[in-house]
Order: sequence, then C-alpha cells, then structure tokens
Amino acid sequence: MRLFRHYDGLPPDATGAVVAIGNFDGVHRGHRIVIGAAGDIARATGKPLGVLTFEPHPKRIFQPDAPPFRLSSLRTKAHQMELLGVDCLYVMQFHKAFAEIPAENFVIDILVSGFGVSHVVVGEDFVFGHKRAGDVQLLRELARRFDFQITRVFTQREPDGTVIASRRIRQLLIEGKPAEAAKLLGRYWEIGGRVEHGDAVGRTLGFPTANLPLGDYQRPKAGIYAIRAGIDEGAQTVWRDGVASLGWRPTFAGRDLRFEAHLFDFSGDLYGKHLRVALIEYLREERKFDGIEPLIAQMQKDSAEARAVLADAARFAAPGFKLG
Repeated sequence: MRLFRHYDGLPPDATGAVVAIGNFDGVHRGHRIVIGAAGDIARATGKPLGVLTFEPHPKRIFQPDAPPFRLSSLRTKAHQMELLGVDCLYVMQFHKAFAEIPAENFVIDILVSGFGVSHVVVGEDFVFGHKRAGDVQLLRELARRFDFQITRVFTQREPDGTVIASRRIRQLLIEGKPAEAAKLLGRYWEIGGRVEHGDAVGRTLGFPTANLPLGDYQRPKAGIYAIRAGIDEGAQTVWRDGVASLGWRPTFAGRDLRFEAHLFDFSGDLYGKHLRVALIEYLREERKFDGIEPLIAQMQKDSAEARAVLADAARFAAPGFKLG
C-alpha cells in the first residue's frame, strides 16, 4: 500500500482509482463494508482501490476543546487499510482552509482533477464541503457531469438493530466493555505508541510496566484490563499476554492519568519501541490500597485473573475477536 498526502502531481498508477471516502476512525465493521464495496468494484473494473481520509480528524478542528475521542491513530488506520487490500491511502491534511472549500470545488479540484476518480464509494450520510453543503445527491449530479460513478452504502446494523458506529464503540469503551466494542470493530481496540520512561514504581514492586502516551485516544473506563501487547519487531508484530492499568495511581497520590502495561514473562527493553496494546477484558476498578503489600497481593490476583482470561484460546478464534 502506498500513502499519499497530496492530490496534485500523483503518479499515473495512483490515479483513476475506485475511492472510498470517509474519516474511518476505528476502521470498524461498518467502515469495512464501505471499503469492501469499493474493493469489489476495483477488482471488477481493474482499477486501484483507494481510500481518502483526513488528518487530523475534522472534529478536532471544529471542536478544538473537545476531550480526547480518537479510536485509531493514523498509523493504526493505515495498518488496517493495508490488511483490507487498499492500494492507495490518500491522507488529506484537514484545517480551516480545507474546511472552507466549497462542495463543488472539492469534487472538481480534488476528486476529478487531482485523483481522477473512476468511482466514488461513500456512506449513507456522507456530507462534504464548506458548511457540509455537499451531499450524496450533489455528488451524483457532479458525477454525471464529470463522468465518474457513485455508490452509496447504507448504515450497517447488528441483528438487534444496533448501529455499527464509532460513537457507539466509544461509549462501550467508556463503560468498560471492550469485548462488546470488539464485536462492532471486528477486532480488539488498541492503544498504540512509543514506550515512554515512567517513574519505575512498577519495577520496584516486581511488575515492570511499559508506559504509553494516551494522546488524543478515547479514554476508556479507568481500571485494570487483561491485554495483549504487540511489539513491533521489524515487519512482524509479536503478541504477548499481559495486564494493564489505566488510572491515577491513588495509592501513590498520582495526579495524572497513566496507561501502564505489564507483559507476562518478558524481560526485554521496550523503551522507544512502538507498542500496540489491545484491551481484551475489563477486570476491576482502580482503588487505593493501605500500603504496598496489599497492592502487590492485588496485582498478583489481577495477573492470575488476566492469565485465565487470556488462556481462553477459543475467544480469539471467534469471528470479531482477533488481533492484527
């Protein structure tokens, strides 16, 4: 997969694609239907499969003071796109000037003149352009004028009527329900980043941890989680079981929210490496302990419970419960 951050001067083999357009935050099952529809058309017509997305997320521009909400970083998004067979990932920088591009100009200047799209695939409620003035109807009208095709994919729902949507996944994470979020995502939700130096308290307790920056990631429910951690080893990701804490460390009078992952039976140096941590199951809420010994005893119980959860191999073989 090739990644492009511009639409002008593209090489000829990166133009004329069937392009799915959207934010695709989380690349959940609903997003995969949209991208999959574009892929089917691309294979049938012999065209490249492209995805057009935007960074930063437009919400961060329109609501700069909004609390963290991202389900996936660009790195995670790109990784998932590659797994879906995307040939060209077009990442447009989203800023106020971009947001002010009139809807018709977005189509003419970017989609037609820039990407030379052969076919555009969008979700049911797709809107675009200045003040969200463009919709699927306008896109169809412009497609007829400029000789490209349009496919509209309707919102995906679970059998019980639940809409597969990023906002629903965020709410499930806030409620401490990562397994339910995974069903909508089609994979376990991950926090990814480069391991930072902490205060080494975990090491002194016999539970060394890898500290990950939370950045603009959605904050899940604070507490203790059974996890699987993926360590980048060149082109491979090596997955290890573990347990993680998301919280303020009340036993140590902590004041900042931290995400700390302990990997079972691992003694290597992780500082500076990129780590992917998948939340598998919520174990308990964070609480303050009266001293170090009760804390260590509880950490041992947490580790044993996490090992038991992660030993359930059938869980990871089931559809919608996978890593990668």
